[in-house]
Amino acid sequence: MKTLNSHRDLDVWKISMVFVVDLYRITGAFPAHEKFGLVSQIRRAGVSICSNIAEGSARHYSKEFVQYLYIALGSVSEIETQLEISFSLGYVESINQEKEVLDRLRRMLVGLIQAIRRKIMDQSRDT
Repeated sequence: MKTLNSHRDLDVWKISMVFVVDLYRITGAFPAHEKFGLVSQIRRAGVSICSNIAEGSARHYSKEFVQYLYIALGSVSEIETQLEISFSLGYVESINQEKEVLDRLRRMLVGLIQAIRRKIMDQSRDT
């Protein structure tokens, strides 16, 4: 695993940043009465993904970074559920594209978690 200079170096962070902007656009078309309901929940969860990746990458210990990545992973599932609800309520016509991005983010987060855990294991064996 190459050295991380900044969260900005991570493709998963870059994709999550584009995705959160898309979520803001999508939820902008929701009914006004959902402003403090689904709109707020979806937006907060979207911001949580990229924010936790960034915060975790700034932590001193790899185990802390992994914990933040797990929080981001939880936000991916949260958004997936909230989009399903939005679709069921008829607020969006389709969520297929968003689900594809969420699946990609999930795979990338899991892959990054596994890579960091391997690094931790390798370092513990070397000491």
